[in-house]
Amino acid sequence: MKNILQKKYILPLIVAVAVALVVFRVKTKPPVAHEDLQYPVRAVEVMVVKKIPYRSHATGYGTVEPRVLVKAKSEVSGKIVYIHPQLRKGASLPKGTVVLRVEPTAFEFSLEQSKAGLSGSESSLRQLETEEESTRALLSIVRKNLQVQQKEYQRILDIWKKKLVARSSVDAEEQKVLQLKQQVADLGGKLKSYESRKAALQAQINQSKSQVAQTRDTLGRTEISLPIDARIGEVFVEKGEFTAAGAVLFEALGTDAVEITAELPTRLFRPLFANQQHERVDLNQPENLWNVLDTVNLEARVRLVGFPEAAHWQGKLLRISESIDPQRDTVGLVVQVDKPYAQVIPGERPPLLKGMFAAVSFYAPERPMLVIPRKAVHQGRVYVARGDNRLEIRSVGILYRQGEFVVVKQGLEEGESIVVSDVIPVIEGLPLKPVPAREFVRKFVAAAAGDESALRGMEK
Repeated sequence: MKNILQKKYILPLIVAVAVALVVFRVKTKPPVAHEDLQYPVRAVEVMVVKKIPYRSHATGYGTVEPRVLVKAKSEVSGKIVYIHPQLRKGASLPKGTVVLRVEPTAFEFSLEQSKAGLSGSESSLRQLETEEESTRALLSIVRKNLQVQQKEYQRILDIWKKKLVARSSVDAEEQKVLQLKQQVADLGGKLKSYESRKAALQAQINQSKSQVAQTRDTLGRTEISLPIDARIGEVFVEKGEFTAAGAVLFEALGTDAVEITAELPTRLFRPLFANQQHERVDLNQPENLWNVLDTVNLEARVRLVGFPEAAHWQGKLLRISESIDPQRDTVGLVVQVDKPYAQVIPGERPPLLKGMFAAVSFYAPERPMLVIPRKAVHQGRVYVARGDNRLEIRSVGILYRQGEFVVVKQGLEEGESIVVSDVIPVIEGLPLKPVPAREFVRKFVAAAAGDESALRGMEK
């Protein structure tokens, strides 16, 4: 019984002693040392914001078309008797080459007939002129005879008045005078008729000459020559085939220049003109449109899509299309490229052929602008490295965006530094270790001024 009581009090006593020991240890333990922690310092690449020479640019796409496309049509009917051996699709032929000839025999016969008619009319005219000259000479002789006969008549009349000759002698002389006057009148009338007869013959001659010229022209149209240096497109006829007047014979594509209608989204069109000085222009006057295009002075750079970098050309803006494509919301800018077959490099720089798909980049004249990289803008905000090397998240006003460039309207000042690399985490006041992005800034400034190789280096 006694052992049971001892065990009853010993267990609570042990528990109490243990609790007291724990409380003592806790209260007598020294306080925990706390460490003052901060955000880690992030190394970031920065660039100083300033105005740089910037060329607004935009790229449109279109297909290559020859500036001159000749669809040769037959101007006469007949059988084709000659076709140039190189008149085949894809061949190149120089200007003036006779490529096709229609049977000329019928037209040659017609020409000979016209020449014969002309020769007959000219012969008749010469004969009539000879007759006129002879009649004019005869009239002169008859007039002289008349003058002599009139004197003789007057002499006989004076003698008759003196009763020295018979009246029959006077009447005979008077009859001679009247006959000569009749001859003068007849010859005078005949001479007057020569004018109308010559006019009629001259009209016939003019008509014959017209027929000869027309027949000769028609004969010339049986032979078809290339009006330009050209590559041959489709050929629709063969030797020995009959062709009707107006039938298409072949296509010839000019090689001196090509045109590309680059379809440019309208949202990219406005920035090309945004930085330029403008005045009100009346485009009802056609010459004003040319003046506007000259004033805008857009540079056009053409390159083939899917080809090496060597496949590029310099273009010239000719005109702007008359309407907007409502489905694609694009406007067409027509660009001309001269000498598209020059400086060909097989496998790298082919000639600009009809139907090739090309990209046309338009560059406006450079203007000083506050431009920053696209990758520095995050949903309308930029990360500014403050003077105390702390991160500031700031909203900016954007004038427009173009590819890798963002033109800033407000929110940044020249001389401030912005972060152009990734920042994790993005926390206001995050301590920074700015590192100047010199190589990136060099490429950025060069690309902003229109250096495409620098732009490609930025995109990599």
